[in-house]
Amino acid sequence: MAESFAFNIAENVLSKLANIAYQEIRLAWGVQSDLAKLKTTLTTIKAVLLDAEEKQAHDNQLRVWLQELRDACYDADDVLDEFEIEALRKQVVKQRSIRKKVSHFFSSSNPLAFRFKLAHKIKKVTERFVEIAALKKDFHLIERHDGPGHVVRLDRETHSFVQASEVIGRDEEKERIIKMLMQDPADEEDISVLPIVGIGGLGKTALAKLVFNDGRVDGHFGLTMWVCVSDDFDLKRLVLKIIKAGKEGDGDLGNMDLEQLQRVLRHCLNGKKYLLILDDVWNEDNRKWQELKQLLVGGANGSKIVVTTRSNQVGKMVGTIPPHNLEGLPYDQSLSLFLKFAFKGGEEKRHPNLVKIGEEIVRKCKGVPLVVKTLGSLLFSKFSEGEWNRLKDSEMWELMEKENEIFSVLKLSYDQLPPHLKQCFAYCSLFPKDYGFDEVDTVQFWMAHGLIRPSKKNEDLEDIGRQYLNDLLSRCFFQDYEYGLDFIAFKMHDLLHDLALSVAKNECCTINPSEQNIAQGVRHLCLTNCDSPEEGDFKLLNKVRHWRSFRCTDTNIGPSNKSFIEACLKRFQHLRVLDFKRSNLEVLPKRIGDLKHLRYLDLTNNHSIKKLPNSICKLQNLQTLYLDGCDKLEELPRDMGYLTSLRALTITTKQKLLRGLECLKSLRYLFIQDCKNLEYLFEGIENLTSLQLLGISGCRNLISLPYGLKYLTALHTLVIGDCVKLDLNMTLGFKEKEDDNQDYLVGSSLCLLKLVILGPLPKLEALPQWLLQRSANTLKCLFIAECENLTTLSEWHNLTSLEKLEIMDCPKLSTLPEKMQRLKHLTIEECPVLSERCEPEGGEDWPNIAHVSRIYLDGDEVSSKQSSAP
Repeated sequence: MAESFAFNIAENVLSKLANIAYQEIRLAWGVQSDLAKLKTTLTTIKAVLLDAEEKQAHDNQLRVWLQELRDACYDADDVLDEFEIEALRKQVVKQRSIRKKVSHFFSSSNPLAFRFKLAHKIKKVTERFVEIAALKKDFHLIERHDGPGHVVRLDRETHSFVQASEVIGRDEEKERIIKMLMQDPADEEDISVLPIVGIGGLGKTALAKLVFNDGRVDGHFGLTMWVCVSDDFDLKRLVLKIIKAGKEGDGDLGNMDLEQLQRVLRHCLNGKKYLLILDDVWNEDNRKWQELKQLLVGGANGSKIVVTTRSNQVGKMVGTIPPHNLEGLPYDQSLSLFLKFAFKGGEEKRHPNLVKIGEEIVRKCKGVPLVVKTLGSLLFSKFSEGEWNRLKDSEMWELMEKENEIFSVLKLSYDQLPPHLKQCFAYCSLFPKDYGFDEVDTVQFWMAHGLIRPSKKNEDLEDIGRQYLNDLLSRCFFQDYEYGLDFIAFKMHDLLHDLALSVAKNECCTINPSEQNIAQGVRHLCLTNCDSPEEGDFKLLNKVRHWRSFRCTDTNIGPSNKSFIEACLKRFQHLRVLDFKRSNLEVLPKRIGDLKHLRYLDLTNNHSIKKLPNSICKLQNLQTLYLDGCDKLEELPRDMGYLTSLRALTITTKQKLLRGLECLKSLRYLFIQDCKNLEYLFEGIENLTSLQLLGISGCRNLISLPYGLKYLTALHTLVIGDCVKLDLNMTLGFKEKEDDNQDYLVGSSLCLLKLVILGPLPKLEALPQWLLQRSANTLKCLFIAECENLTTLSEWHNLTSLEKLEIMDCPKLSTLPEKMQRLKHLTIEECPVLSERCEPEGGEDWPNIAHVSRIYLDGDEVSSKQSSAP
């Protein structure tokens, strides 16, 4: 069932109405009463939206009403955005010293006519909401006070019985878990808890059943209990279920209070070595977990609890043993399971043609047993190649909607999300399957659509976005996440991508040139598999004028497609996101400056683009601009300093010196990459007081870093790589002398959390002291590689917060920092002198690192026994 996201969109409009910028402008423009009426009307509608969204699945008229409301909210957001744009324009004009030039650059042709037109739009929008509000009484909706965190509760009950022969491909994992359960810990005080974590449908419950019913487990534990928890983590309810699973008590249990029940439970467990399976746990409240766990400590030493969950957060909270992260079945075992459900025993041998089609169907299932079994069952006793091919060629998200068992199991995780995370997840459907997401870009993409909203004043949007991302990661909506040098990278499981496509189908659409059908109301479009688009090839351009996202990536868009690009920029005036990544543009049209709502522009890896129009600098709302990989770009636009809302910027250019960047005071993320001619960065970098991440890579003529770098108090990550002429001990314009060095160190404000230095950097012999001064107490991660002349780290002798240190291919390096009390992870590769000094037991530096929990020397992990040596 597609989502309307009306609650989220209405909330966004209301937050804009509360913005102080409108408070100032609305008085001057005479729209105060209309805006107040709009706010009151929308507030009354929003109060019933949670109820409406829950009931829409069974009421077509209600769905239409929500669609009308959603469209009205989008239109209101566009109008209010124009107020914000005007407020930003006034700020730029006021702040810049060249007032006349700036005023001319941003001037409206007729300011009075513009104000009158906008006031008229406000009046029309307000009237439209009044009409929509009048219709809500027809649906008998109730106000909900459970807030945006409300979730739909579904009754789900599991049992412990399993036919072992029906579970395929989990034997190794079963043996691994049984081995862990049968090891009695030395600590008798704390009970061992093993989490089994994975997305819905992977077979967590089935694996737990295999373990629970194994004869060795039954013989090892005096008492075994199975309890299905589901999403209602009520202490009294769970205590009652555990008592019943332990076969204790009598028929009066239901009438007992919690005090009486806990006595019965403790008597049930007293002195017994027990195994308790808590299946399908959703609760992430540690207080509730601890309340239950305290009542479970009365068993004998060696008692165990196994928790199955979809949430990594639950796994971290309950686990005393590292979680067992369940993966999909291998292809061959998935195929065996599919054939078992698609044919009677041995029947598949008579239908090799169907088996071949089945192999393709199994690949779509991505190793998820529930999907394999469901699709196999659909084809049971069907021997027509046509039927098998239709299933093979169907979109998985469409199959999921038809097959309620698959959809309901996967959607249960989605239903548990608060509204703001639902929309963030759904918008990820605009990216293709197996897409490599990264933390920075994902947060910027959400931000461009207004999905990240602070709950407190002065909260940083990037911090909130990272929290959103962590929440989705902890709930297993993303996988394969890796902590890279400067950000987290991750992917989305194909079936969860199909779920995102399903819930977002009225909002987001991915098509190729042969498709012209777009659902009414779609606001976000991704164009794929397009060689050389022309305006006439896309009738869809005439269908919708209110698109908010247009992604046209990996296409052969070039000079011959000028009319297509001009048509896009002319018609899609309300775009928030424009993505022409990996295209072949040579020049971006001047009309780009008309997209006043644009927040996100991606031109990454446009290897033909030579020039950007200066009109791009009129985009007062632009927050994200990606120009990395544009290796033929001659220079940045001259008025870059006017982009005062810019928060993320990546650059590849032929310039020797960057200009205008010192005015971008909102910038959080700056990456300067493969600027082959760049000799200096820019003066005034100390003005970028909000900058959090600075990356400089592949700038092979760069001589020095700017002097003002030391004043960047918000900078937490610094990445430097492949800058062969760079001298880190040199500041802009002069080599540090002995008397200058002290001046340079005084007042250094850098408090880095992560420092990455990648060679070749032939001039680097020792890490500079100016980087260390205050960062010694804050640095958590240090990564150094390919620094051929680096000889010592001894001057960085006291890194009190360092947790992770990786050093690779530094052949002359012979010393480590002396004091790294909090170090947890140490990797040393291709550093022969250093590796010898760090050898277990006999190495000179071994006493300084023996406390580190994980040590890797030239690819080999030092055992925990060795690591614990004194």
